[in-house]
Amino acid sequence: MAETNDIPWLNDDEQRMWRQWMGLNAELLATLNREMQADAGLSTSDYQVLVVLTDSAEGRARVSGLASSLQWERSRVSHHVTRMEKRDLVSRRGCPDDGRGAFVRVTETGRAAIARAAPGHVRAVRRLIFDDLTADEISQLGEIFHRLRSRAGWSDE
Repeated sequence: MAETNDIPWLNDDEQRMWRQWMGLNAELLATLNREMQADAGLSTSDYQVLVVLTDSAEGRARVSGLASSLQWERSRVSHHVTRMEKRDLVSRRGCPDDGRGAFVRVTETGRAAIARAAPGHVRAVRRLIFDDLTADEISQLGEIFHRLRSRAGWSDE
């Protein structure tokens, strides 16, 4: 076990910022989820899945690709897609060239749902994040996020 003296503990300012970040993240996600549920009947998880699918030229993605894009475990994708299938937001079909794989495809109901949800989502994101920031502050945040993601070895996509 490592000695606690070897741990580079957060100083008071770092700890305060870290806790503010965790609280802000939780509050933002909860607010966005509540508003999207009320406005469009979708969860933010539903919305995330639909965004990935509608951003695809074919309107579909393999389950493994969806998991990778969302940073979810495959089992979470599978369970969530099952719930979305019951609401006719997506459909799942086997891959013709891979008997074990499956494609998830957005349905017309799913396309209509994301079209209804997107305007309210954008308004909420603007209100909660961007409206009180200057262009320079937004640029600084982008640079900070890029640097943090790069350090962790994560893609900016």
